[in-house]
Amino acid sequence: MTSKELLYVEDALGHETFLKSCACTTSEQLQDENLKKYMKELEQEHTETLNKFLNLL
Repeated sequence: MTSKELLYVEDALGHETFLKSCACTTSEQLQDENLKKYMKELEQEHTETLNKFLNLL
């Protein structure tokens, strides 16, 4: 992997970590169960994407 590609993966890891964190924080604050469930699903999706990027390394 080139250094430019590694920088891209590093940037993507940062974005996915941030999005996962936002989804988790938001789901904890929501009162509506449907929205809370949806945010948990988003958190799971970002966790899976994060793991895919980590597997590239």
